[in-house]
Amino acid sequence: MKVAIYGQNYANENNTKAFEVLVTALKNYNVNTFVESQFLSLQKNILHNDRTLESFTVLDNSYDLLISIGGDGTILRAITFVRNLDIPIVGINTGRLGFLATVQTNEIEDALVDIFNKKYKLSERSVLSVEVDPINNMLIETNFALNEITISRKNTTSMITVETHLDEEYLTSYWADGLILSTPTGSTGYSLSCGGPVISPEANNFVLTPIAPHNLNARPLVIPDKTEVKLKVNGREDQFLLSLDSRIITLPNTSVVKIKKASFYIKMVELLDESFIDTLRKKMLWGEDRRN
Repeated sequence: MKVAIYGQNYANENNTKAFEVLVTALKNYNVNTFVESQFLSLQKNILHNDRTLESFTVLDNSYDLLISIGGDGTILRAITFVRNLDIPIVGINTGRLGFLATVQTNEIEDALVDIFNKKYKLSERSVLSVEVDPINNMLIETNFALNEITISRKNTTSMITVETHLDEEYLTSYWADGLILSTPTGSTGYSLSCGGPVISPEANNFVLTPIAPHNLNARPLVIPDKTEVKLKVNGREDQFLLSLDSRIITLPNTSVVKIKKASFYIKMVELLDESFIDTLRKKMLWGEDRRN
């Protein structure tokens, strides 16, 4: 079995502790362990020149599992390595809320027992893909997002207007700071903080959520995930920001942005004692009422 480990490239005591526990626990199994090269370089003092670990810079179909150490943001970066390779992802949470990264450091050993005994399920998460006309070179390799794709203003405090079409039919022009198109996975992120609904990961929907809209009747809109969304920006500045999860690029207002469901899914490993509803209740404190 071939296992990849990924973490973000900055020093973090919690990440280091989780990495040490994970690497030690993996030695109990017949696996070949590879660590993302930049993350591995941060852990050399912990490894004590452990030569049983190798590094990777790209992934291929030979990998059976990717283990992400960090928070949900780390998983969002990890998918740029996984892409459409169908490699299941396990999230070890050393961050804060952790809707995707649900395994705590003190649960690593027990989680590995369940994983290597096939006591888990795979949750297939929808992905967004984007095309820009004219073509932008920065979007050729990583033109997809697991959480959301967002259009927002740049270098101005003025609103922008986002002309929005659904399957070539004009919907509206949002006067706002920006517009979010979120997957069900991303519905508990930026979209939620802007008033969007929580959507179950299994739902075949996306949600359009305006950011600070000046139209008081502009509300989040849930749409089928087979819908193609076309966006065009107007504003006082000549440029706007397009973000794919945590990756941001600048585009001219002459750009036309087309977003649709990607042709692949991201597979998240869920242990059998986990569920989205359970995570939602714990992380969002749903039901926190003295009467319950």
